[in-house]
Amino acid sequence: MFVLGIDPGLTRTGYGLVEKTSRGTLLRAVGVIRTEPGDPIEQRLLELHSDLTEIIAEHNPEAMAIEQVFTNKNLMTSIAVGRASGVAILAAASAGLPVHEYTPTQVKSAVAGFGKADKGQVQRMVAQRLGLAESPKPADAADALAVALCHLQAFQLMARISR
Repeated sequence: MFVLGIDPGLTRTGYGLVEKTSRGTLLRAVGVIRTEPGDPIEQRLLELHSDLTEIIAEHNPEAMAIEQVFTNKNLMTSIAVGRASGVAILAAASAGLPVHEYTPTQVKSAVAGFGKADKGQVQRMVAQRLGLAESPKPADAADALAVALCHLQAFQLMARISR
C-alpha cells in the first residue's frame, strides 16, 4: 500500500508519501506546499491544486489520506483549511485516487497511541516509526506523514477484519 498523506492548509499544506512493503514502512517523499498569503484566494487554490496534481502524477500513490477539517476557535482559519482540503480531495478524485479522511484524534491515537497526544509526541513517533534520525520539519510535513501512517494502520485492520 502506497499512501499520500495530507495535512491541509491554505498557507502551508503538508504532504507525505509512505509505503508499506515486506521490508517495513518506508518514507518515499515529504514536503510542504506553500502559497503566499497576500495573493488572491483563487490563485492560491489553483497553485495548491497544480502542485498536488504534480505530486500525485510523479509518485502515483494508491490512495490519499487527509486530516478532516477541525473547527477551532478561529472561523477564518477553519474556512481556509476547508478550502485547501476541498482542493486536495479534488486533485485526488481527478487522478482516480480513493480518499480517506481521519480526525485529528484518530491520527494521534493511531500514531502515538493516545488521542490527545501533543504535536511533539506525534512528531517523535512519526520519526521512530519511519526510522528517521529526527522529526520531519516543518510540523505540517510530520503531520502529513502521521495521517499517512494512520491510514496504513486502518487499512491493515480493515483487511484483517474482512478476512
